[in-house]
Amino acid sequence: MSRFVSSRDLLPRVLAGEVPAVARLLSRAEAADPECRETLGEIYGRAGKAHVVGITGVPGSGKSTMVAVLAAHLRKAGHKVGIIAIDPSSPYSGGAIMGDRIRMSDLASDEGVYIRSMATRGALGGMARATLDAVDILDVAGFDYILIETVGVGQDEVEIASASHTTLVVSAPGLGDEVQAIKAGILEIADVHVVSKSDRPDARSTVSDLKQMLTLGMATDAKTAWRPPVIATSSLKGEGFDELVSALGQHKAFLEGSDAGRARVRRIAEFRMIKTAEELLRRRFKESSAGRVAAVADRLAAREISPYVAGEQLLDGIGA
Repeated sequence: MSRFVSSRDLLPRVLAGEVPAVARLLSRAEAADPECRETLGEIYGRAGKAHVVGITGVPGSGKSTMVAVLAAHLRKAGHKVGIIAIDPSSPYSGGAIMGDRIRMSDLASDEGVYIRSMATRGALGGMARATLDAVDILDVAGFDYILIETVGVGQDEVEIASASHTTLVVSAPGLGDEVQAIKAGILEIADVHVVSKSDRPDARSTVSDLKQMLTLGMATDAKTAWRPPVIATSSLKGEGFDELVSALGQHKAFLEGSDAGRARVRRIAEFRMIKTAEELLRRRFKESSAGRVAAVADRLAAREISPYVAGEQLLDGIGA
C-alpha cells in the first residue's frame, strides 16, 4: 500500500517537474480535495509564466489531431508543452471516453509533453471545473505553452476566451455551413483562426469566407489593434504549422507589456474569481439544503407554493 503524501510535500517535486507528483496533484485538484486547497493557493502565486492557448471549434473540425501536430512543432522550437484535453462526461456514469488522448498517442514518449485528459463532469462552457488549477500546476512544473482543447460544442463554448491568453478557433471544410455555425457565437473570440484539413479541395473557399467575415468585422471596429490571422493547416501533411507557431509567438509578443495583455490577464483573473465563487456557492447550497429538498419539493409538486417561493426557501439556508 502506497503511503499518502500530503500536497504540501508534493509541491517541491511538482516545482522540479516530477511527472508522478504533477499527476497526483492534478488528480486532487480535479477531485476538489480540500486537502490540496492551500497548496493550490501557493501554486497560483508562483504561476503566470506559461502562455495559455485555448483551442475550440465545431465538432469534427479535427482539433485533437491538430493539437498533437501543433505540440510537436512547439517541441521542435524548444518549448515544453502541457496539454489539457477536455472530454464530455457520460450522463450515466459521469466518466468520459478519452478520445482526445488516444489521438495524441504519438506524443506519449516525449518527456517534454504532458497530456492530461479531463471530463467536464457537468460543467458548462466546454471546460472542466479544475482546468485552470491544472494550468497553474503545469505552469509551475516548467511548461512553456499550455494547450487547452475544449469539448467542441458549438456557439455556447466561449468561456475559453476568458481563460486563455490566445484563443484558436478551428473550423474545417465539408461540415456544411460551418462559417454560419460559428459566426454568431465563437467567431468573435478568436485571436487566431485555423482552417484545418486544408488538403481538401473546398478548404480555399472556407478560408476566403472567414477572411471576408473578419474584414467586415474590422470595418466596424477600427480600434482593434490585433487582426486575427486565418491560417490553413493540414495535420495529414503537416502543412501550415510553422505559420501557426509563428502566429502564436506574434500574439504572445503583442500581449507582453501592453495594455491589451494586462487587460487579458485581468479578465482571466475576474473569470476565475467568479467561477470559484459559483463553485463555493454551489457546494454551500448543496450542503445547506440537503435536508430540506424533499420536503420543499413535495410542497411544490402539490402546488402549495410556486417555484420561486421554493427556490427562496432553499436559498434562505445558505450561510454567509
